Amino acid sequence: MPVGSGSSVSKYVKIAIKTLEGRGVKVIPGPMSTILECKDTDILFKAVNAAHKAVLASGVVRVVTTLKIDDRTDKDATVESKIRAITSP
Repeated sequence: MPVGSGSSVSKYVKIAIKTLEGRGVKVIPGPMSTILECKDTDILFKAVNAAHKAVLASGVVRVVTTLKIDDRTDKDATVESKIRAITSP
């Protein structure tokens, strides 16, 4: 999220998403946040770092990047499996 660049951030979200594509992460845009799915946190951190820097390179002088990581090791879990868990009877 760019700080001090107005109330609309969609331009910067688009920059971040475009940067994330092709970097080994699945990108799922949402209305209030973007979900990233990845098998390896090293890949995730590199991709997020690139997106963060791309938003800075767009001309804003301050960017806040927030990550919330759900790293489940007892079974394979995907965004789709989590959605099914809350939507199936």
